[in-house]
Amino acid sequence: MKRRALAVSVLLSGLLLVHTHVALAQETRRATLTIRAGEPGPQISRHLYGHFAEHLGRCIYDGLWVGPGSKIPNTRGIRNDVVQALRKIKIPNLRWPGGCFADQYHWQDGVGAAEKRPRRVNIHWGGVVEDNSFGTNEFLDFCEQIGADPYVAANVGSGSPQEMADWIEYMTFGGDSDLARLRQASGRRDPWKVPFLGIGNENWGCGGRMTHEYYSDLYRRFSVYARDWSGNRLERIAAGPGGTDLRWLDVLAERVKEGVQGISMHYYTLGNTWKDKLPATGFPEKDWYAVLRDALKIDGLLTDAEKIMEKHDPGGRVGLYVDEWGTWYSAAPGTNPAFLNQQNTIRDAVVAGATFNIFHRHARRVKMANIAQLVNVLQALILTEGDKIVLTPTYHVFDMYQVHHDATFLPVDVATDNSVLGPDSLPAVSAAASRDAQGLLHLSLVNLDPKVAATVEARIEGPALRSVSGRVLTAPAMDAHNTFAAPDRVQPAAFTGASLQGPVLKVALPPRSVVVLALSS
Repeated sequence: MKRRALAVSVLLSGLLLVHTHVALAQETRRATLTIRAGEPGPQISRHLYGHFAEHLGRCIYDGLWVGPGSKIPNTRGIRNDVVQALRKIKIPNLRWPGGCFADQYHWQDGVGAAEKRPRRVNIHWGGVVEDNSFGTNEFLDFCEQIGADPYVAANVGSGSPQEMADWIEYMTFGGDSDLARLRQASGRRDPWKVPFLGIGNENWGCGGRMTHEYYSDLYRRFSVYARDWSGNRLERIAAGPGGTDLRWLDVLAERVKEGVQGISMHYYTLGNTWKDKLPATGFPEKDWYAVLRDALKIDGLLTDAEKIMEKHDPGGRVGLYVDEWGTWYSAAPGTNPAFLNQQNTIRDAVVAGATFNIFHRHARRVKMANIAQLVNVLQALILTEGDKIVLTPTYHVFDMYQVHHDATFLPVDVATDNSVLGPDSLPAVSAAASRDAQGLLHLSLVNLDPKVAATVEARIEGPALRSVSGRVLTAPAMDAHNTFAAPDRVQPAAFTGASLQGPVLKVALPPRSVVVLALSS
């Protein structure tokens, strides 16, 4: 009797083990890709990897500016460690001074001797006093140090066309005028090159609460005075919609036909409501799904925006500039809520990778994108504390995706399982491909599932490829992040989960991961 009971027990244990293995096998997500490498598309502008720094919280002050008298190593007041980190990822452009701050900012406050600059209240971000020690010269010096093109946002909400025209002349005019002399007296002899000019910011909201029609008419007026001086060539960018209000875009694109090279769009990922934001760490699995679900909505939003632009600008002359995007959570405990400081986890890295893959698919019309923000604010690339810095998981995605800068878009057809939790469903795998100037094919893959691995089989059409290598960014937990005590907890590593046999590429993606592969002949 005991032998029979033991045999039954062993049999049941074996069946349970088999069932467990089957369940685990079924849990692996699958995706099949066709990479149409012989059908090149538009160029993926490096400016899709742009950045944004506003006078908000500790982004400028402590974040990138410490002043020339600081004990923190700096060059003319700008942190050397931040410069070094940003040069490494070749950031293409930087938008400044806002954001909402732009439409209260008067550029004259930030030039000349620092000790004589006026102190103003920052009405948008906590009512703190802005001492204007970081102004135009400091910003443009910072851009030169990191190798980025300046993108300045002019004040429409509380400014005037004359003020904007004077600022452009101060920065870019190489002749002999009073404003050029003021620049020279402030320490800069030669004019700067400033390729991007935003005329206003969120003028439907913090930039003046304007109507669609009123802002469109104001833009037409301001743009007349945005002149090209001394060989500088401005791309003039109109302040477009925020969120999903595409009627603003429709009205603006219909009414503004001249003096515009781009229209901006803003889209933030919340996963919940503006009033009840989600935590950046310590979140449940349902929050992962909610955030990724909202992040992916930008794909449909861009498709709808492109249809509007095609109606008004069928030749594709005017680009879309997503010059604010990223995750927005509740403020980190113990910080000033008006400073928008939040931690940055592997979830944010997955959001960034999936978002870049979407931007690539819209590269024919989308010419720039700027993550919010550079340091210490929202989905920051860098966190600072005294003389220490931390590179976030989002920073590492920007690093890994450098290979797509100015590369040629290659179409990718994706058929993928879905990851499902309650009412939310996500595509398990996101993908994008490009070919660089040296002929290397790069494939970026994101496993959006927080817990389950994915297998990818890709068929590559076009020239034969013989070798594959890559890097992976993943982490042991959904909210894994880097801290000042453990700055390297989440960082890229060499990836060995890809194999190439003729035109077929097989990849094993860990859960919650971003992988970038290089394939060569």
